[in-house]
Amino acid sequence: MTQVVIITGASRGIGAATALLAAQRGYAVCVNYRKDVEAAERVATKIKTAGGQAIAVAANVAIESDVMRLFETCDKELGPLTALVNNAGILETQMRIADMDVSRVQRIFATNVIGSFLCAREAVKRMSTKHGGNGGAIVNVSSGAARLGSPGEYVDYAASKGAIDTFTIGLAREVAEENIRVNAVRPGFIYTEMHVSGGEPERVNRLKALVPMKRGGTADEVAKAILWLLSTEASYTTGSFIDVSGGK
Repeated sequence: MTQVVIITGASRGIGAATALLAAQRGYAVCVNYRKDVEAAERVATKIKTAGGQAIAVAANVAIESDVMRLFETCDKELGPLTALVNNAGILETQMRIADMDVSRVQRIFATNVIGSFLCAREAVKRMSTKHGGNGGAIVNVSSGAARLGSPGEYVDYAASKGAIDTFTIGLAREVAEENIRVNAVRPGFIYTEMHVSGGEPERVNRLKALVPMKRGGTADEVAKAILWLLSTEASYTTGSFIDVSGGK
């Protein structure tokens, strides 16, 4: 049976790297994106050019109807779902919490937390043996910020990733008997375009001296950890975390 994975936020960064690696390892890949259709199509085209199977599907994971359409499209075009990578996430300009308004916090939590809940719900409905599925694996992309708090920069983002850590543990225990494994990776300072959203494209270079390994990480390094957790090599691993953070 073909392995089918949905990767949210897969048009760039960690999501794109994960999509390309998943395809190399035999997955049919649903490349989800919110608005950058050209970037998402580039990822899907690379996969297809290399002989793989991929589709690009627009959906805002913070909107329930979009999530349902995303999963239904994947069902129709790629077949039964076997894996989900909850990667879609946003952050906003570096700011102290005293200066944050509620709309910012709501935006962060809508995508980073509610989006992961909605996607996991739809994945469980399809993969759970209680619902007639054959099982599968979910990997949530958390962040080292969940442990460190990101003071003075992104406390709201860090809090949303703390929620993802708790969600990972709870969901893993809830569906373990249904042949679904749920784990998370926590990237540290990784070179991706996301830092542009925070207003500091060179953030990793500024902070890498604080990392025991004295360097930033790459999206490919995170993708390899994600693919291991999805694989049968991790068949007895659930409710666990891999910190891809250079020792920090």
